[in-house]
Amino acid sequence: MLWILTSSRRILLSSSGSTWISLPASPRFEFRVYLQGTARGIVIATGDRTVMGRIATLASGLEVGRTPIAMEIEHFIQLITGVAVFLGVSFFVLSLILGYSWLEAVIFLIGIIVANVPEGLLATVTVCLTLTAKRMARKNCLVKNLEAVETLGSTSTICSDKTGTLTQNRMTVAHMWFDNQIHEADTTEDQSGATFDKRSPTWTALSRIAGLCNRAVFKAGQENISVSKRDTAGDASESALLKCIELSCGSVRKMRDRNPKVAEIPFNSTNKYQLSIHEREDSPQSHVLVMKGAPERILDRCSTILVQGKEIPLDKEMQDAFQNAYMELGGLGERVLGFCQLNLPSGKFPRGFKFDTDELNFPTEKLCFVGLMSMIDPPRAAVPDAVGKCRSAGIKVIMVTGDHPITAKAIAKGVGIISEGNETVEDIAARLNIPVSQVNPREAKACVVHGSDLKDMTAEQLDEILKNHTEIVFARTSPQQKLIIVEGCQRQGATVAVTGDGVNDSPALKKADIGIAMGISGSDVSKQAADMILLDDNFASIVTGVEEGRLIFDNLKKSIAYTLTSNIPEITPFLLFIIANIPLPLGTVTILCIDLGTDMVPAISLAYEAAESDIMKRQPRNPQTDKLVNERLISMAYGQIGMIQALGGFFTYFVILAENGFLPSRLLGIRLDWDDRSMNDLEDSYGQEWTYEQRKVVEFTCHTAFFASIVVVQWADLIICKTRRNSVFQQGMKNKILIFGLLEETALAAFLSYCPGMGVALRMYPLKVTWWFCAFPYSLLIFLYDEVRKLILRRYPGGWVEKETYY
Repeated sequence: MLWILTSSRRILLSSSGSTWISLPASPRFEFRVYLQGTARGIVIATGDRTVMGRIATLASGLEVGRTPIAMEIEHFIQLITGVAVFLGVSFFVLSLILGYSWLEAVIFLIGIIVANVPEGLLATVTVCLTLTAKRMARKNCLVKNLEAVETLGSTSTICSDKTGTLTQNRMTVAHMWFDNQIHEADTTEDQSGATFDKRSPTWTALSRIAGLCNRAVFKAGQENISVSKRDTAGDASESALLKCIELSCGSVRKMRDRNPKVAEIPFNSTNKYQLSIHEREDSPQSHVLVMKGAPERILDRCSTILVQGKEIPLDKEMQDAFQNAYMELGGLGERVLGFCQLNLPSGKFPRGFKFDTDELNFPTEKLCFVGLMSMIDPPRAAVPDAVGKCRSAGIKVIMVTGDHPITAKAIAKGVGIISEGNETVEDIAARLNIPVSQVNPREAKACVVHGSDLKDMTAEQLDEILKNHTEIVFARTSPQQKLIIVEGCQRQGATVAVTGDGVNDSPALKKADIGIAMGISGSDVSKQAADMILLDDNFASIVTGVEEGRLIFDNLKKSIAYTLTSNIPEITPFLLFIIANIPLPLGTVTILCIDLGTDMVPAISLAYEAAESDIMKRQPRNPQTDKLVNERLISMAYGQIGMIQALGGFFTYFVILAENGFLPSRLLGIRLDWDDRSMNDLEDSYGQEWTYEQRKVVEFTCHTAFFASIVVVQWADLIICKTRRNSVFQQGMKNKILIFGLLEETALAAFLSYCPGMGVALRMYPLKVTWWFCAFPYSLLIFLYDEVRKLILRRYPGGWVEKETYY
């Protein structure tokens, strides 16, 4: 059987095989679908014309831009491609001008391009993103889009839900007001917490109303589970009342059995109250009417109030006391409900009386007000610390909730979204005792915006609020308005992360730079639209993701800095080869051995590097100025560390040739004779004659030694790239993959040098042990140089050294 409300305020009833029957609609409506039988329905809209369809159309019509990391990598590729092609073509033209054959010129062109292009970048980026996504999954952040990992690290604004994200999504009774006093609720299992006089007749009446005028029940089979942890079927507020009364007064089920329900008017948003009538256990001939709902609505229906078990008139003094208690509890961020009752006389309402909830043949006015009970969805314990981390990291946290502004403001203060001492416009007006209109909005750092006000705002007015207030709460907002807020933040140039759990949140989740759906309470549609899913619905997990996102950007910078540095010792041999006419110090094959061999594992190992101590103390990355590869990184890699590495390689090169009789002065201008196959009597500095084959063996040995020297100086480069600001001694050598990378590149270099047959296959020849040590001083110089640079960075933040060398 199916009851359906129609626009004509009549109810259509259908049962199996029957026709539609029209019944008069009552002031209240209850919809029940039974598990058996069949029914007919009327389809009034399909596809894009349905509510879900309109939302889907809105979401699918939004343009989604590229992720920040995708733009950064594209920028880097364009930059490095431009440099490689420019240098390659320049060397090609220069070599032709200097008399080289076109084939030799093409070889130089290929060598220069190969030396400039970091072939291992693709693997490094993929491994970095995958490792970070894996780490985040262990911390309850499931990443659907790998590139979204870094986007979260670039986030400058987080628009967060309240319920379930900032709070525990677990309503708990916090306070009660009866006998003109506010009492703290005791929700401990053994009732050892805050106490109040439970012998008061008023408390007995209040607890009875809360237990009887309540549709929540405990699910079966939980008798051995503590009350606070039991699952319930029912509204969150009613479940909180159920657990509170169960703990304080014993079994609610037995209370209901002793006071059976004979009539009920369920809660609805029009009446804002719930009413039920029960047979009284203490008087077999009478009934009691109990009611709960919005405090102001309940008070309007009362003419008396219960104080110490006695009904007294609800005069102006008691109404003021009610208002003060209501405002005080509401100001604590708690949801307040009012409770009242009426003992129905047995003469007029005897046992078996048929109560009509449609025509209301019983009184609902001149009731007796009993008290208030307030509930709160407690903030998650980790949220205040997480919000504090966001603030120190320069991230603005905006709360977007459907709650009342008073409740939203109290929760925002509780979790630190509104800082202690920061005032809203209303706070300033109240403190100065002036109208709100006379307060300059810019004087208030905090702001609470009501959804109805947001609805009437222009884009410029919203931009003004987002620009001038650092701490913002949007209350009583609809899910659709979240999209307007996100677009406003993006107009300010912010990288926006949005949390959401409902179908209506999907447009905002898709529009945001990174959408974050709730794994527990989230709908399938929101999870589909999001880039990341919080498996525990916890805001603190977002902050963990921000840290991981910043870490991946840092580690990619370090990996690229390490990879690019070896370009200079790979390029300069070709430069001197052409300009100074010396024998080629480094061959194309050995360049590939560096880029695709010895540098690969160390570059990837930097993806495993732990975060530096200042990672959550920096301001969010500015996408316009703080690039993955900037001029300072190029300056460090090419102009400083790379040049020292090139010196180490050339020193080894000249040492080997000098030991074989060719002093540096003899090498200048010798290239044409050196590469002449017909010249087998080329004299060295001491008059010894060298054949073409003998010269080439020495040359390829120099290639091998230059390659080994780059490996040695890259040891120091890998160690200094572990950190961008901290000392290596502060950071430590806990990265086991990096240590393995050092050993792997050394072992690979030794293998390529000493393995039999390499002279034929790769033109690489064994080296004397002493030749390995030629580059050691340069490796030590690189380490000491960078440690001094980082020390100055830390001692003089914002100084010249930081502006010129901090990449």
